[in-house]
Amino acid sequence: MEPVRPRTSWTFVTNHARILAMILKDPETRLRDMAQTCQITERAAQAIVTDLETAGYLTRVRNGRRNHYAVTPETLFRHPAEGQHQIADLLQVLVDLDPRAGAAGPPTAEGDQRERDPHG
Repeated sequence: MEPVRPRTSWTFVTNHARILAMILKDPETRLRDMAQTCQITERAAQAIVTDLETAGYLTRVRNGRRNHYAVTPETLFRHPAEGQHQIADLLQVLVDLDPRAGAAGPPTAEGDQRERDPHG
């Protein structure tokens, strides 16, 4: 029997959310890095940043040759089903999931980091 393949290649987290979380973590992240992380073109990353800025989810200020971004965490989700909730909690979850953040898991009662079982 052949493995069942998904009908489409959708994901639970959009590139808009990924980029906003990247900016929250590093307000001077480059479009090149956003694009590489999301596996999209720099032009697509630029369009997403523009979408987010236009919708009020972030502000952008030119600082020399770099952009400095600031996330507006009290902004609400766009869809009516979640529209009463702020995006700040979701963004924090995404930042915490980032393997580059160096977290080895939640602290134990003793305050030490738990070792993660590499096999699940």
